[in-house]
Amino acid sequence: MKIILISVGTRGDMEPFLPIGEMLKEKGHEVICAFPEQFRSLAEDSNLTFASLGSKFIALLESEDGKAAMGGSSGIKKFIAYIKLAINQSDPNKELANKQYQLIEREHPDRIIYNGKAVYPILWELKNSGKTTFLSPLPYMHFVKGHTHVAFNSNFGTFFNKLTFSLAHFGMVTTVMMTRKWLKVKHKISRKQVRNILKNGKCIYTISPSLFSRPGYWNQNLKVLGYNEKKKNDNWHPDKDLTEFIERHDKILFITFGSMINPEPEKKTKIFLDILEKNKIPAIINTASGGLVPPDKFDPEQVHFVSQVPYDRIFPKVYGVIHHGGSGTTHLALKYGCATMIIPHIIDQFVWDKIIYDIGAGPKGIKISNISQKALEPKVLELINNSDFKKKAERIGDQMNKEDFKTELYSSIVE
Repeated sequence: MKIILISVGTRGDMEPFLPIGEMLKEKGHEVICAFPEQFRSLAEDSNLTFASLGSKFIALLESEDGKAAMGGSSGIKKFIAYIKLAINQSDPNKELANKQYQLIEREHPDRIIYNGKAVYPILWELKNSGKTTFLSPLPYMHFVKGHTHVAFNSNFGTFFNKLTFSLAHFGMVTTVMMTRKWLKVKHKISRKQVRNILKNGKCIYTISPSLFSRPGYWNQNLKVLGYNEKKKNDNWHPDKDLTEFIERHDKILFITFGSMINPEPEKKTKIFLDILEKNKIPAIINTASGGLVPPDKFDPEQVHFVSQVPYDRIFPKVYGVIHHGGSGTTHLALKYGCATMIIPHIIDQFVWDKIIYDIGAGPKGIKISNISQKALEPKVLELINNSDFKKKAERIGDQMNKEDFKTELYSSIVE
């Protein structure tokens, strides 16, 4: 088969598609990864064919308004940033829609796998019933008792919880209908048809049941089939300084904001450095997309800075991880038995923060806009000193390493 994987979002939105693409390619299928242009290397590093969805969407997120909206700002400043993003998102969204449309119409795929920010596959499903699969690394995209939709991160009671899912679906249906208009799709489409796809279309949650178990009352089209890890990067080797830093220290913390950015990375980094140096805690800080940055002066005996280090290679060597709360980073930290604390920036990251706290793998985190040395220091000390967090993370990791849903995952996609 020819199978197109379509993902829109930040780097963490691309990651869940890579191991699935690798698996499908090993099975003999032709796989095309359609991502924003900025993530071309992710697909190519996994030896998968890449198709660009343009660069405007990520460029918007990396703008000053994007930084303010994604994390680090609060109150009226964040609200204004959201308004500006909403005003400026028309061109990026049209580019995304057109790129998806052109690719699919040109390639005539047998199957499409897509995430929640990709829209055209829903329109394509209307004429190609059963040939698309919605892939979600986020929980609570479909109704679960005691929870709102992931975007609301709360529990308002059954009636209002259900209402949040209805509101989310209303927004998606409206987006699909707008996309149809942009693309000048001629065949008639009703809102009811789109709602039916959102409710009854094939959906796979790429989440470990150890963290999010499938409700027994869900319809059969909704499945929870575990976390999938892409192939290890055998071409990566730690440099001498990193190797020596790891050898010198016990109970190292790894700190990263992944692909999240914020308006004040220098200030956020200094807060961490002051806490680490004051309490003599060794740490590796990942600068990644720039949410944290190395200062001009710091103690290299206490802190080591890296960029884009493979998590699967570094997590087995550290005691705990402080991170932004992306689905992939959350799963990997637990899979390798790391005590975990989340500094949530947006949407689902607040949900993962609650899940980590509820299962006992780490303390309750602090959202990015609220971190200060006074608020963060006791949390860091709790993470490093409470051995129960580490033990719980190791138990969860053992469970995750025993999970194997590959056969069911594969059959669900190609059936």
